Amino acid sequence: MKLTDFNFELPQELIAQKPSGIRGQDKLMMLGKNDGSVKHFQMENLPDLVESGTLMIFNNSKVRRSRCYGIKTTSGREQEFMFLNNMGAECNVWNTMVKGAKKVKAGNVYKFPDGSEGTIIENPADEGTEFRTIKFPFPLTEQWFEHNGHIPLPPYIRREDDDTDSERYQTIYAKETGSAACPTAGLHFTQDILEKLKSKGIDLEWITLHVGLGTFLPVRTENIEEHKMHEEVYSVPYDVAEKINNAKKEGRPVLAVGTTSVRTLESACDENGIVKGGPGSTHIFMYPGYKFKVVDQMFTNFHTPESTLLMLVSAFAGRENILNAYSEAVKQKYHFFSYGDCMLIK
Repeated sequence: MKLTDFNFELPQELIAQKPSGIRGQDKLMMLGKNDGSVKHFQMENLPDLVESGTLMIFNNSKVRRSRCYGIKTTSGREQEFMFLNNMGAECNVWNTMVKGAKKVKAGNVYKFPDGSEGTIIENPADEGTEFRTIKFPFPLTEQWFEHNGHIPLPPYIRREDDDTDSERYQTIYAKETGSAACPTAGLHFTQDILEKLKSKGIDLEWITLHVGLGTFLPVRTENIEEHKMHEEVYSVPYDVAEKINNAKKEGRPVLAVGTTSVRTLESACDENGIVKGGPGSTHIFMYPGYKFKVVDQMFTNFHTPESTLLMLVSAFAGRENILNAYSEAVKQKYHFFSYGDCMLIK
């Protein structure tokens, strides 16, 4: 399939730049996976749209303050780093994504706000990419990121992060720190909505996938099949894996909240759809033609044109159904992307 098969027109004013005034007060579109039908609701209606007995799976990864700015010691030039993951047991060597990567060379030393210094080191995997490996003389802790880092708002949000983002670019159930971007479908959930879901006999369980920016990197190949995803780590608690497998045996729907939960469940299962508990890693790339083995329903945001996330939901509900739904969303002035509105596909 061609990259242009996943393009659509989106007015700039529909790209949400800030969260809604109150968490959970967003528009909700329900899309029929099989017939392409579209219905319009509000997020508060979700408990009425999910049938009793459904097993909902959430991603409890917590966003790290991973956007950091260092000053090149020889020139005084500021350089932005997006810290993605540590690359060793000592936690002092990190994989980062940088702007203007050609100028960020091995041997460059950068000073961060607390006075600590990191040195770019050679890594053959970085050549010709926007990634660079940086080494510190000590392990980086979450306290280091809290002191030196910023909330990693995506590039289509054209403003600096502020105090509001510290709360709103984080799900209310975030627990395991490690993501470089928020699993944003979860941003719509409030404690009240979670309680209403539980009171209706809907099971809620949590897995963890730490979101790397590989999910959001642009597809640069004309034929999408040639695109390679970057690796992300996940963990499925053993008791949650058992509950998922039991739900499948009993014919109860598994509803994945967010594409990160989808990626985790479809990566953690065998060819028969049996989910295995424990840690793992994935570079799964789902596009039309992919056969889902675990996920029956999906709750998600509206995604960017020509993105791997748009391809994933197109694999789930059909490209034409998705693009038709997105066209309707534009007409109805839904807001798109991380701080935008949401969609239930079933």
